[in-house]
Amino acid sequence: MGGIRVIVHPGRARTAGVMVAVAAALSMTVTGCSSGSDGDAADTGGDGGARAKPAAPSPSPSRSYPLSTAPATIPSVRQHEAARGPGWKPGPAAGIVVAKGSEALADEAKLLAGELKIAYRGAVAAGPADVELVLAPSQAGGAESYTVRTGGGKVRISGPDQSGVFYGTRTLKQAVRSGGVMPEGLVQDRPDRPQRGLMVDIARKSFTAGWIEDRLREMADLKLNQLGLHFSDDQGFRIESDTHPEIVSQEHLTKDQVRKILALASSLHIQVVPEIDSPGHLGAVLAAYPQLQLRDVGGRTVRGAIDIGNPESARLVDELLREYADLFGGRFWHLGGDEYQALVRENPEASFPQLAALAREQYGPEGRVQDLATDWVNDRAAVVRPLGLQPKAWNDGFFRGGSVSVDKDVEVAYWTGKEIGARPPEEYLAEGRKLLNLNDEYMYYVLGEPNDFTYPTGRRIYEQWTPFVLRGTEPVPEKYSKQIVGGQFAVWCDLAQAQTQAQVASGIRMPLRATAQKLWVPGAPTASWADFQSLANRLG
Repeated sequence: MGGIRVIVHPGRARTAGVMVAVAAALSMTVTGCSSGSDGDAADTGGDGGARAKPAAPSPSPSRSYPLSTAPATIPSVRQHEAARGPGWKPGPAAGIVVAKGSEALADEAKLLAGELKIAYRGAVAAGPADVELVLAPSQAGGAESYTVRTGGGKVRISGPDQSGVFYGTRTLKQAVRSGGVMPEGLVQDRPDRPQRGLMVDIARKSFTAGWIEDRLREMADLKLNQLGLHFSDDQGFRIESDTHPEIVSQEHLTKDQVRKILALASSLHIQVVPEIDSPGHLGAVLAAYPQLQLRDVGGRTVRGAIDIGNPESARLVDELLREYADLFGGRFWHLGGDEYQALVRENPEASFPQLAALAREQYGPEGRVQDLATDWVNDRAAVVRPLGLQPKAWNDGFFRGGSVSVDKDVEVAYWTGKEIGARPPEEYLAEGRKLLNLNDEYMYYVLGEPNDFTYPTGRRIYEQWTPFVLRGTEPVPEKYSKQIVGGQFAVWCDLAQAQTQAQVASGIRMPLRATAQKLWVPGAPTASWADFQSLANRLG
């Protein structure tokens, strides 16, 4: 009889001493093993008990793997082609490389290497256990799309733009964290909505630079790409100013701190969208310029409202817009435009005769105070637009029936249907306008829960809200889908001391994850809320 045939499965440890000992101790030959079978081949009997001729030994079997399942991530991936294989996991032999011609991905590669605790090898050919990052400009799917191909012990992450490749690295990171391995197969993924984010009111409550940076890192793993910073309001002006230092609150961010925040955001492919709200919500600015505060017919000041009939008001705000546009750069600027208190009076023209007279002078006998407010928004848009910034404004700054309309390129940040002058979202959509969804029914985390607000839950967003639900609980028709550019979850600090920074971070944790899921993947989630929450806990 022949010697033993020792089968060493791929991926199993091999010890020479053990193999020799086994060979010496055994004298039988294992034959007839079928690939993937645990049992021996049966003998076949014949006439007179003669044994059939033994079959030729089969080749050593390869390990059999079940079909892979999609990686467990938040947001979930939109498409995964299953395959058989062990997948990929970080180990001593693994590293991160960038393909030739893709050296621009070095920062993304270094970040991923640090997170997975493996080597960054640079722009070299991928080794047997490496992750390769590839810029593929001709790859279909849009700038934020990506593919992750896992097989043969390697991973290849590619996309037409750095942002897409970055999101592929987030998928790999989460897959390893949730299941220990990046599953075999092919992921093809892209976002449903181009604008996905978090907005934080840092004017009413001072947040530290470190807290903001932590939110950026959290957002990046969730593939969110916008952070709105509302840094001016009645209660505070929270960023250092060179042109008007007299308006800055004692607790504020320095410009160097903001630059550090912006650098981190850029490295994580997040756009920071600043907001100086006007012509309302300017109380902190007007504290230093009381002569510009709006007064009614009785001479009483109107909180937070600047006198839009005074040319000095526009000059002051425009100086601030230019200063901070230079600091922030980027793509978007939020002009505010909401809750101008002159327009919440029963008869604005009677309450503010000086504004009414100016409106008639500029727009004819039918001119109204709302026309002045609308022109204010347009004039501010005209300041930021030449600086390369796309203007946004709150929906209750867009009035119907006036002599003037807000410029068509100003994006509508739709938050409410409760305010005076607020119009249903279908009106804006029918005009061809683009809308960003900040529905206060689901997306408003208002500290202290004033004015009938309640802290939103992740479960309610996950199970009920979609980008089409812009006002209340009813969706707009899907024919407007291309005009709904995305959504933001918003933190407002009306009662600033109601929660600490840590409590805010904890309170928005699951709502933010639910928001990310619903903006990335269209339709109802396939996982239950309990499973989604469990996954969030595994991911940390």
